[in-house]
Amino acid sequence: MPLINTEPELDDVLSAPSEADRAAMRAMEGTLLILGAGGKMGPSLARRARRAADEAGISKSIVAVSRFSDRAAETQLQEAGIETIGADLLDFTQLARLPDAENVIFMAGRKFGSAGAAHLACLTWAINTYLPARVAERYRHARIVAFSSGNVYPFVPLSGGGATEETAPEPVGEYAQSVLARERMFEFFSARHGTRVCLLRLNYAVELRYGVLRDIGAKVFEGRPVNVGMGSLNAIWQGDANSICLRSFALCESPPAVLNVTGPETLSVRDTARRFGQLLARQPVFEGREMETALLNNAARCQRLFGAPSVSAETAIAWTAEWILRGGAAWDKPTHFETRDGRF
Repeated sequence: MPLINTEPELDDVLSAPSEADRAAMRAMEGTLLILGAGGKMGPSLARRARRAADEAGISKSIVAVSRFSDRAAETQLQEAGIETIGADLLDFTQLARLPDAENVIFMAGRKFGSAGAAHLACLTWAINTYLPARVAERYRHARIVAFSSGNVYPFVPLSGGGATEETAPEPVGEYAQSVLARERMFEFFSARHGTRVCLLRLNYAVELRYGVLRDIGAKVFEGRPVNVGMGSLNAIWQGDANSICLRSFALCESPPAVLNVTGPETLSVRDTARRFGQLLARQPVFEGREMETALLNNAARCQRLFGAPSVSAETAIAWTAEWILRGGAAWDKPTHFETRDGRF
């Protein structure tokens, strides 16, 4: 695949729909409402949905809801033909005033700062648990695709292929516990109202400005040590994760469907850093030692349903290395993927 040189090119690649995306939008009846659309993934997901609907030749109302602290991001969505609504979802008066929708993507969540002061931990629980309960009640007649996290799983052996959807949850730390509680709220209201839901357990979405690959590549380039305590990881190109999200409405059911979302590769952190070292002409510096377990997802079911991701891990690494060499934009949002105690 050709290299990506500019942010407009990157945004175009992330939002470019596939034929499967266009088919998903043709099959989707009614409005698509994206809650928490102002985060790292939301804008490209909304644009991908808009482009897929337009290219499919269908009229589709797509509404993106967020606080939109970044007004430029909101303007870009509007210019792409997406209706935006600025709202604090924890203000339930504002939540009640949102438009009805037949299809809802729930992306709101909080991770970092969860292990800080008590009021910050409380905010994490409110956003990750109480808000999903209110959304599940408000949109009980819709189909809901809700983002969850592979953090709900226990650490598993490096050679075991990763946790499957049948692996019993065993979350470590308050963030992971609150994410499992988010799932439980959707499960509860699905049982109460028959709401059709699909829960996406994601590990980890990456693009060139942020993500686990960017974290490792930047450390290698800058000569900072790469911690190998979390010896292996999974990652998926953000565009592919968004595509899976749009196509997952077909999986929604009651009780909720659960789907692991990540790439097919189990990536050694040490080997990934060495690959970046080759591409960046740097010698990686390591700290720590590989533990026998890691937070790993097995997305075999996802790949059986939707096929392999369009962007491989090797391609994403090569793109990221070139982006770093060019001095491409970076978001100051480290993933802290190496954290093992659940304290984010």
